[in-house]
Amino acid sequence: MRLKLGFSSCPNDTFIFDAMIHQRIDTEGLEFELFIADVEELNKSAFEHKIDITKISYHAYAYISDNYILLDSGSALGNNNGPLLISKHKIFPDEVNDLKIAIPGKYTTANLLLSIAYPKALNKNEYLFSEIEEAVLSNEVDAGLIIHENRFTYEQKGLKKIVDLGEYWETKTKMPIPLGGIVINRKLPVEIQQKVNRILRKSIEFAFENPNAGLKFIKQHAQEMDEDVMYKHIKLYVNEYSIDLGEKGKSAIKNLYKIASELKVIPELNKEIFLKK
Repeated sequence: MRLKLGFSSCPNDTFIFDAMIHQRIDTEGLEFELFIADVEELNKSAFEHKIDITKISYHAYAYISDNYILLDSGSALGNNNGPLLISKHKIFPDEVNDLKIAIPGKYTTANLLLSIAYPKALNKNEYLFSEIEEAVLSNEVDAGLIIHENRFTYEQKGLKKIVDLGEYWETKTKMPIPLGGIVINRKLPVEIQQKVNRILRKSIEFAFENPNAGLKFIKQHAQEMDEDVMYKHIKLYVNEYSIDLGEKGKSAIKNLYKIASELKVIPELNKEIFLKK
């Protein structure tokens, strides 16, 4: 059986998917057609039901939960790894509502966290995540919401942190930050859903046990990223929640949706969102 699989070019995704797409583990008869794209493009492909399995922002998932279900493996959750709001000049958190802000996509979890923390900050412009620092430096916007490896580069460019939205979330909830997850089409048989989850878990476990096995593939898609930054990126976003959400991870996700739906930032989710055991 051949399934269309989407994930981003970021090192955390290429790290966890390498073993399963390059047959380093038993894929139990499944083959995968790859679609590698920016996370917001992945979100939009899921909205259009063009993909069987995909990485998706937890924000975007709130709009497609009727069509997709979350896998237990493959998620990016954790601590001290949330999005940062940054600026060229010193800006205080109580000034955020009046800023023109560059965001990495309307349906990114970064934007959802910003909407929870600052619901009145509505002057937002969408940019590719890798172009946000330059938009701030060139004064196109007052502030930028950065994700991924930009956490490690913004200070080198003279940019300043206004607020760490991950820190905001952890202080507010005492829970890990749900950023992105892996979803699979609900129309696929449950045994296929479970098989994909099982294969993905094995792929991540293989990557942890053989961290250099996928290095060529990771570097190929990391483009100009410094190798040290690449490894920091993987360490930040791939952890025990990536192997299995567990009850703590699932609680954090449910809490994110509860808070966001109460603020009317997202629609209320009515279906079971987690994979059947």
